[in-house]
Amino acid sequence: MKNSDIKDLTIIGSGPAGLSAAIYASRANLNPLVIEGREPGGQLMSTTYLENWPGDQKILGPELMANLKQHAKSFGTHFLSQSVTSVDLLQKPFIISTDQNIQIKSKAIIISTGANPKRLGCKGENEYWSKGVSSCAVCDGALFRNKKIVIVGGGDSAMENASFMTNFTDKITIVHILPELTASYSMQKKIISDPKIKIIYNSSVSEIKGDNHQVSSVSITNYHTKNISELEADAVFIAIGLIPNTNIFKGQLELTEYGHILLKKNTETSVKGVFAAGDVADAKYRQAITSAGSGCAASLDAERYLKNLED
Repeated sequence: MKNSDIKDLTIIGSGPAGLSAAIYASRANLNPLVIEGREPGGQLMSTTYLENWPGDQKILGPELMANLKQHAKSFGTHFLSQSVTSVDLLQKPFIISTDQNIQIKSKAIIISTGANPKRLGCKGENEYWSKGVSSCAVCDGALFRNKKIVIVGGGDSAMENASFMTNFTDKITIVHILPELTASYSMQKKIISDPKIKIIYNSSVSEIKGDNHQVSSVSITNYHTKNISELEADAVFIAIGLIPNTNIFKGQLELTEYGHILLKKNTETSVKGVFAAGDVADAKYRQAITSAGSGCAASLDAERYLKNLED
């Protein structure tokens, strides 16, 4: 690739949103370039089986992402295995710089850099990630029918995870660092009154233990007494928030108070010609299928934008 080449469309990120955008854009003969980033495939690469992706009753996360990438490639999408270090959205064509000192000029950009779940930082968390530790009960919860579940967090996301898991088990424990939940009143009322759910306040999961293959228990530390108790667990769902990957766009795009890209109309951002899709702009649904749908929408919006440039 020559630094002087000007792309019609560059897609930053290679999760479900980015790859779905690439499929639509390549079929529209936009010859899109996908810059894959540090973690090609996004969050699904660390997910085991998905049972809610339409058309596949059960599919591994990495397998799904490989299928999407091959689909995009088959229509002519080009891929660059580098990371974006900076963007210049103040001039047109836009300029994208990578960690290997390549500059890409592009008439339009779709940002699909996703978000990363906040981690506890405790012992065993990384070791058992995708071996019983997850950030998405909706994604993985059905794998733990009649199992002992621990959910970490006290906001709406944690409550939604707990509520969802009541469809599969009556052994649910919420561990929250504060003396009371921070979720909305209606959500709290629903959870507190549910006999399937127990809540441990003023505490945190300080260690996740297992047999090297699967989670078996957690250590819970009380912040006031410093006492440590052990709790049997088959799965731990961490719901303490997500961090959208928007650092390189700060000061150039309007962001929400939580750092997500603010959408003005459909998938349009505050800069004409720059679109956003997936978890980088979605603080509500955060599902693979909704990300894919927004990637499709962003591609269609970008196609119309580019066509208007020619007219």
